Amino acid sequence: MTERQSPPRGPTDERPRMGPTRISTLVVAALAAAALAWLLISLFYNDIPPLPWLPPATIAALAVLEGYAAIDTRLRIDRRPGRDPVDPLTVARFVVLAKASSMAAAIFAGFYAGVDAWLVVEPTRAAGNDIPAATAGLVASLGLVVAALLLERACRVPKRPDDEREDTDREP
Repeated sequence: MTERQSPPRGPTDERPRMGPTRISTLVVAALAAAALAWLLISLFYNDIPPLPWLPPATIAALAVLEGYAAIDTRLRIDRRPGRDPVDPLTVARFVVLAKASSMAAAIFAGFYAGVDAWLVVEPTRAAGNDIPAATAGLVASLGLVVAALLLERACRVPKRPDDEREDTDREP
């Protein structure tokens, strides 16, 4: 019997790391949600009540809060006068929130886009009455995607002058 050897662990060991959110991932999620929404709305539109306004309002409120958090976090990381230093654990939590929010908002945006597209081509009065709520949901979801990406970007550690000098020393 041969023994299985584990790969060597050391400086060359590549562990999974969390990287920035990819726009392509968000676009694929939105397109999949749009296709699913189109399918569902075309099958069940007559069985559902009018589209509510509470979800778009909630998503818009989350976008505003995350946008504010992005601005405040960037100013605190840059240690601007009058701002308290930021807790590193808070920044880590904001990154997780931003990544989750951007994906959820992309799915909501795709869903609202699919519903909106179907409502535009549907010639009924009920469909025409639902277009404003669906459009508001789409706009609010896109706003949350932008705010979440800004929050994620605000949480990046800025380069120090020492880091910039080392980068220039390495260039040929």
